[in-house]
Order: sequence, then structure tokens, then C-alpha cells
Amino acid sequence: MTASTTVRGSATTFEVRDPATGEVVGTYPIQERAEVDAAVAAAHPAGRWWAALGFDERARRLDAWRGEIARGRAELADLINREMGKPVADAKLEIAMALEHLRWASRNAAKVLGRRSVRPSLLTANHAAAVEYLPYGVVGVIGPWNYPIFTPLGSVSFALAAGNAVVFKPSEYTPGVGRWLVDAFARVTPELPVLQVVTGLGETGNALCRSAVGKIGFTGSTATGKRVMAACAENLTPLLMECGGKDALIVDADADLDAAADAAAWGGLSNAGQTCLAVERVYVHAAVYDTFVATLVAQARAIEAGTADAKLGPITMPKQVEVIRRHIEDAIALGARPLLGGIDAIRGQFVQPTILADVPEDAAAMTEETFGPTLTVTPVRDMDEAVELVNAGSYGLGSTVFSRRHGERIAARIRAGGTSINAFVAHATIPTLPLGGVGGSGFGRVHGPDGLKEFAYAKAVTRQRFPSPLPLTTFRRSARIDAVVDVLVAVLHGRSR
Repeated sequence: MTASTTVRGSATTFEVRDPATGEVVGTYPIQERAEVDAAVAAAHPAGRWWAALGFDERARRLDAWRGEIARGRAELADLINREMGKPVADAKLEIAMALEHLRWASRNAAKVLGRRSVRPSLLTANHAAAVEYLPYGVVGVIGPWNYPIFTPLGSVSFALAAGNAVVFKPSEYTPGVGRWLVDAFARVTPELPVLQVVTGLGETGNALCRSAVGKIGFTGSTATGKRVMAACAENLTPLLMECGGKDALIVDADADLDAAADAAAWGGLSNAGQTCLAVERVYVHAAVYDTFVATLVAQARAIEAGTADAKLGPITMPKQVEVIRRHIEDAIALGARPLLGGIDAIRGQFVQPTILADVPEDAAAMTEETFGPTLTVTPVRDMDEAVELVNAGSYGLGSTVFSRRHGERIAARIRAGGTSINAFVAHATIPTLPLGGVGGSGFGRVHGPDGLKEFAYAKAVTRQRFPSPLPLTTFRRSARIDAVVDVLVAVLHGRSR
């Protein structure tokens, strides 16, 4: 798909084109700094009103929004297909997963973020203490195109559940999806602009980062994330970042090889490989390598892109095709063997499944995010070597391990935000678990209690119930009190266990 700018009169717009056909799907305004600032300004009173509704009323409205999305899923899935190319069936699956997380956020926000009492210490026993999590007011969300429902809703719905208003900047490749979501929310909350959409290219996102939002939730490439961080630094705006990955799948000698091959095929090829959590590297115990490779290649050979009933859509971003081409060419030049596909697999915006063996660990296909339907498969002598190779990269988003007996032990050693054992990406689908990365994959978490707390700040509250017999924070403190405190310190902390 091409997102191109067009000037018509005084209004600057951009066109969104179907990546499979090149047909124009829609035309949207490029909203500049003044328009973004106006949206954020309108969001502040809306956010105060939304927060004042309380957890129960917000949950009711979020549940109603969930119903709007569920009933409109066919229309929404078709829009996803036309804007970024994902097969309709996969788009519906994405919507289903997003709804699970939205449901969890609306029903658990009060329990996670509500005010609760905490115990004071012995020296502060005269105080009652409590903690609560308060909304930032307005949260800006910058969403990706590859999962234009599931991924941004991990921030949008959790920020709303926490009591914030949200200004959402969808990808320039999927602005229609963002507008659809905002229109659906307005039908259940028509009073004030609690959820707004701003459309445009990179400068629109830059303006949102520099606006008067309380926090930014960003999902995108690591390179773009660095620019987002620089923009947010101007106002010390806190930031949640879910960036790229170079995720690996490990296959132990005792693994279920059919299941592991199926997971590798889906994990690496679904959505045409355009997934932050996609499997891009596979490390297989040498004892089962040949059998695994034969199984994987047989499964991948049956998957095609570009046919009428294809399970793989086109590559959404035209420039990404050149990245995929460069990675394949570089790997082959360094001695890699195409077991399936290769350079000839690239046909316009469509790329057929490609599996490469004997790829050096310093090749671009092993160190850079490819974001295409390609897999590298490498034999290892044991799981120690597998873990070492997985951890050698700069990314640390997700990971997968297949082993009947040693999965937990292997997973514990992998440096990543999450690991799924004997299934691909299960940790991202379970609403109670956090999702995020380390290193070049970003920081902060969406989903689960951690995801709710990302969009609220902790506030501590104390109330003195009675005067302390040992007043400490006063100039009237006597030498006798200091002596008593000194004895207490020795008793409480001076003895080692």
C-alpha cells in the first residue's frame, strides 16, 4: 500500500491504497500541530469528566463499545483487509483477541487501580496509609498498521479503563480502522470527545508527542521509537514503547516436531511475517534437525501468497519489500541455502514463504528485523548453544520453546519480555499477562495489571490517626527519643538472619 500526500486547495491529504490492487481505499487529512493541540485541549475536560464517571460506569461503556466492535467485526475485518492486506479470516481473529483484552481491562480496572490500604511500619504505626492509581488525564497513542486493532487497543482500551481520555494517531496505512474505532466509541459515549483520532504521517505523530498529553503509548519500529523518545523528552512526557523484535523459536531433541514445525510456520509466515512477535530465527537440536526441517518445509510449501483464497496477504509497505530482498540476497551471498523460496519468491508486493539454512549469525537476516515471510533454521549442539544464540541479539520481545521435559528450564534463561512453551505467542493472548520487551524491543508493558498501571500514576496517601509517642519529624525531638529510636534500629535491623 502506498500512503501518498496530495494537496487539494488549502487542505493537505494523503491517500491509502490497497496493497494488493493499488486501488484507493480512502483519503484522509494530514492534521498538523495546531489541529493536534486542539484535539488534546478538548481531551482534557473530556478526560476529567470520564474519570469522574468512576470504574463501574466506565466499565459499562467500555463493554458497550466492545459490543459495537463485535457486531461490526465483518465490516471492520474487510476494512483491515483493504487497508493493509491481511486475509479477512486473520483480521477477524485479531479482532477476537483484542476484544478479550478489552473485556479484561474494563472488568479489572477497579481491582487493580482502586484505592487500597497498606500497612505502615512499626515507627509509623500512628498513620493510616493507602495507595491509589490516578489517570494521567490525556494519553496519546501512536499505533501500528500490522495489527491495527489488537495492538493499539492494548494501549487505548487500558488507558480508557484507567480513566484517561485518549487521542489516537493510527498508522498512515490504516487510518480508516482508527476512525472506525473512534466512531464506534462515540456511539456509546456521545457526550464528550473522550476518544479522538488524528490522522497524518510522521509529523502528526511528532506533534502528538510534543503536545500536552500526560503519556504516550507507542508501538512501531525501534528506529522510529528513538525519534519518539527524543520528541517526548522535550516535555519529559513518560513513554510506553513496544518496538521491534527478532524472535526465536527453540526446538529441543525431545520436542513434538510436528507441533513445533506448525508453530514455526504460523509464527514466521502468518500476516506475511509482518508481526513484531514473528518467529524469524529457529534453532533446532542437531539430533532432530533434519526431521524438523523436512516437516517445516513441507508445511510451508502448502502456503501461498497472492492467490484468490491465499492465507498470506501482500507486504503492506512497499519499502519493506526491499528490506526483505536485501536480507535474502545478503544471506545467500554469505553461503546460505534456500530450502524454500528465495529471491524468486518476491513478486511485486507479494512474497512467497522463504526458508533459509546455513545463515551466518552476523548476516542481516539474523540481526535485523526482516518483517517478511522468511525463516532461518539453524542446528545447535545443545540447548546451551541455542540460548546463547537467542540472547546474542539486541532485541528481546518474545520467544518460543518446544520441549517435553525441559521447557521451563530453557525459558528461564531467555532474555525476553515473554516466552511461550510448546505453543507460539500464547503469552500475548492471555489477558492477565503483561506484554512488552527488553533491550531494543522497548520498555513498559501492555495487557494485564501491568498494562493498566502503565496508564495511571501511583499516589500515596497517609492520615495521622494519633500523635506518635516517638515524634521523629520535628525540631522538638529530644535526646531521649533519639536514644529510643537507636535501640529500636538495633533490634529491628541489626541482627542478621
